[in-house]
Amino acid sequence: MNRHILVMGAGAWGSALALHMHRTGARVQVWARNPATRLPTGAMPRLPDWPLPSDITVSDAIPAKPDLVLVVVPVQHLASVLPLLPAGVPAILCCKGVERASQTFPLDVLVRVRPECPGAVLSGPNFAHEIAAGLPAAAVVAAPHMDQALTLAAAVSSPSFRLYASDDCTGVQLGGAAKNVIAIAAGTAMGAGLGENARAALITRGLAETGRLAAALGGQPATLAGLAGMGDLVLTCTGAASRNYQMGLALGHGAVAEDAAAALPGVAEGVTTASALLGMARAHGVNVPIIETVSDFLAKTLTLEEARSRLLDRPLKAE
Repeated sequence: MNRHILVMGAGAWGSALALHMHRTGARVQVWARNPATRLPTGAMPRLPDWPLPSDITVSDAIPAKPDLVLVVVPVQHLASVLPLLPAGVPAILCCKGVERASQTFPLDVLVRVRPECPGAVLSGPNFAHEIAAGLPAAAVVAAPHMDQALTLAAAVSSPSFRLYASDDCTGVQLGGAAKNVIAIAAGTAMGAGLGENARAALITRGLAETGRLAAALGGQPATLAGLAGMGDLVLTCTGAASRNYQMGLALGHGAVAEDAAAALPGVAEGVTTASALLGMARAHGVNVPIIETVSDFLAKTLTLEEARSRLLDRPLKAE
């Protein structure tokens, strides 16, 4: 069956997923706010080295009844895009973060805006350029019911992109959101010359506080040991292509936050996610010192040296 897949979003990740779905034999259409930005090679500007095949349509039109929609827009723009979804069509949200205004995860935004659309979320350690190249990768599709997650994972999987199913939507979404904040901390440490030991400590303790928050929110802390947790965290905190890690590097080198963000080839979701996650943690009485320190550092209420001291001078305790 020639499935019809709509990819909403023409950034690097949306373009990569369009290429991936095309390789599975699906008929793919990309929705873009400005389809005229397609380069003469057929590529989209955010993924210029990977032209889209000519039979992948890039348009600002929405088809009436695709078989599946992949929504690939930044979380802060999700609520403005979801009203365009075709009614009743399953949607996989391929964005990571927390909506700052409501302090809710992407699937909560979908339920609020389009409750009639069955939803799932895709998350994992994936760089767009490697998915575009067809290199081996794995990720998780989480949905409220396991049978739904299994069906959608099978719809997106291929021999080079292995999708696992989960019904822990909270844990999967939290892992995808928190890793961006921790990556800013890791990048800042490296940019400031604090060393690999410091980065490893931030990754490990960041995972610990994310697990505490997952338990408080009703997720499964064990999820954080998987692809959407540890896997994505390690990649985002060490990979040179990570926008959030790049943001941290620039901050560690002394850049102003606004200038560092403007220089990125896309959005560093951790910048807006930090304060939202901190609000969620405080509402549930969870101690998240790394997330709190990143949030305050980005808000310019802490200097880099004060941030370092805050984390290292806390009372000692058992791990």
